[in-house]
Amino acid sequence: MNRVLHILKPLVKHFAGSKTSSETKYWQRQYRAQNHSFHNEFYSKLMLSISDESDDSFLLNKVVADFGCGPRGSLVWAKSAGLRIGIDILATRYLQLFPKELLRHNMVYVTSTELHIPLPDEFCDVVFSVNSLDHVQNLVPMCNELRRILKPGGQLIGSFNLNHPPQKEEPQTLSENTLRKHLFRDYAIKHWWVSAPGNAENIYQPLYSRNPIPSNSGIKYLWARAYKPQL
Repeated sequence: MNRVLHILKPLVKHFAGSKTSSETKYWQRQYRAQNHSFHNEFYSKLMLSISDESDDSFLLNKVVADFGCGPRGSLVWAKSAGLRIGIDILATRYLQLFPKELLRHNMVYVTSTELHIPLPDEFCDVVFSVNSLDHVQNLVPMCNELRRILKPGGQLIGSFNLNHPPQKEEPQTLSENTLRKHLFRDYAIKHWWVSAPGNAENIYQPLYSRNPIPSNSGIKYLWARAYKPQL
């Protein structure tokens, strides 16, 4: 067993390094393509639609976090929140590469690992996860961490890519059953919308129109909102 671990450890380390390097290069390309800035105006429509809310008043004075936030400022729209936290394994790298961009977001960026989010237990009132869980190598520990940092009665709101073939940047293939078992286990589901993607110009059109496209197989999207049980 020790010999197997000795052989596998450097391979896993190399794969993880390659993955994070690829994601960093992606964001650098995006930054250059957008005239050395990041566009983030679309987050308001997307995240409010996933939440099934018309404005951000449901976040009034709450501690709100976005897991897998990237460097764009995914919570800049949530102006009612008392505290906005961006959680990402590459947060420190983003601060090194795009310091002025991140400072103007008025968010606290927290560097996570694949096994631990450095926030206290039951710290957040609302946790978002938008197309991020398929990016992690260690799915179950990450699901446990998202559950840990959420307060009893708090809300978990997310968009999840289902049945996507694994890629270097997105090694996880998620399913509804996997998410129900590991992330939403014993949570009270407010809504659970599953749809095939929209057209190439707007894959989120079924979400925006509240008109899911039926699909028995292939790539699908899940948009869900749930409450953690009270103690």
